Amino acid sequence: MWRLYALTSPLLDVRRTARNVPAFFRYLADLSEYQQMSGGRSLSAGDLRPVLGDNLPGHPFDMHYFHQDIWAFERIFKARPDHHVDVASNIPFVSLLSRVVKVNYVDLRPLDVNVPNLECKSGNLLSLPFEANSVRSISCLHVAEHVGLGRYGDKLDPEGTKKSCRELVRVLAPGGRLYFSLPIGRERVCFNAHRVHSTKTILSYFESLKVVELSGIDDNAEFVENISMERLDSCEYGCGLFVFTKQ
Repeated sequence: MWRLYALTSPLLDVRRTARNVPAFFRYLADLSEYQQMSGGRSLSAGDLRPVLGDNLPGHPFDMHYFHQDIWAFERIFKARPDHHVDVASNIPFVSLLSRVVKVNYVDLRPLDVNVPNLECKSGNLLSLPFEANSVRSISCLHVAEHVGLGRYGDKLDPEGTKKSCRELVRVLAPGGRLYFSLPIGRERVCFNAHRVHSTKTILSYFESLKVVELSGIDDNAEFVENISMERLDSCEYGCGLFVFTKQ
């Protein structure tokens, strides 16, 4: 398998390079024209930084993260917890959330920042630095599907997602809220990017918790509040948005 990758990867690199060739020639033409303009001749060769591929008709972004961050922010804001724990979710989401609630952000690679209301610490989703039944508000968004695939330097473990869910259950306090998301659809492992699970599988991982809400994002990038399991599971690459509580 490694030999196959070694043989084919140069071809993949050539394809990526070929896609950027027109953009590079456009860059050279723009550079020449800019230098001929008044005030444009002071460019130093050492300061040239060609950025290719951004000349697009639309603004690319990930609809899963766009919808899930709005979804989670709104619900946590309405719940008004005294303190919230987030495990390795989207950094812009965490930074904005810290403006409305005190956030303890846990990640394999903690942020080296110093801002009010945001405490960052090193932690592993398989062994969170909290006692059992101690966290009343916690989020883990688009994270658990990566655990155990080695993508972020973590140890390989085929049960990484399942064990992550168990760890979230362990630390969640009775009466607390867990905001959780990950890809939902045809079950598979897309090594080493992520796993895709069925709704049934995820609910089995959290069988000791009560489902407060199941919403989702379908294959058309549409956010659906209180989505049916059937519609969510029919996706090829949807996103399940779960709220759980511990009774």
